[in-house]
Amino acid sequence: MLQRQWWFGGGTDLTPAYIFEEDVKHFHSIQKKACDKFDPSFYPRFKKWCDDYFYIKHQGERQGLGGIFFDDLNDYDREMLLSFATKCANSVVPAYIPIVEKRKDTPFNESHKAWQQLQRGRYVEFNLVYDRGTTFGLKTGGRIESILVSLPLTARWEYDHKPAEGSEEWKLLDACINPKEWI
Repeated sequence: MLQRQWWFGGGTDLTPAYIFEEDVKHFHSIQKKACDKFDPSFYPRFKKWCDDYFYIKHQGERQGLGGIFFDDLNDYDREMLLSFATKCANSVVPAYIPIVEKRKDTPFNESHKAWQQLQRGRYVEFNLVYDRGTTFGLKTGGRIESILVSLPLTARWEYDHKPAEGSEEWKLLDACINPKEWI
């Protein structure tokens, strides 16, 4: 008789166009709190996994400012991991909605929008080239619309774009190249 295989996977990450450090700290603190309820080693382990997983090798940077990520997790009791994955899923709203509420009316200009579009391009690159779920779905004949629904409606690319050192855009890029411990 074949033994059934089981595992849990999940996570969440923050991919802003601009860094508001208090927002990033808030986001990470909510993730850490969810992890710590189960095992204090989870947050540092899954934060590093997130930083490593969302690495865009051909760009030499990560797609965002991290969070938590785990996959093929079956080294604990099944019920405990189900509770953990559920807690992580339930932490997304309190981690993200306060940021949206705080920033939704922030003024922006065309330059900000252009930078946002470049960051969306990085998200597209990661999803189409590296994301395991996307590549699995595409290689196994999955429903294309369901697989690609998370892609942004618009994105852009510029040849060899480099933001001015010290600019707000440069600060984001630097954090994507050199992951930080936010909390």
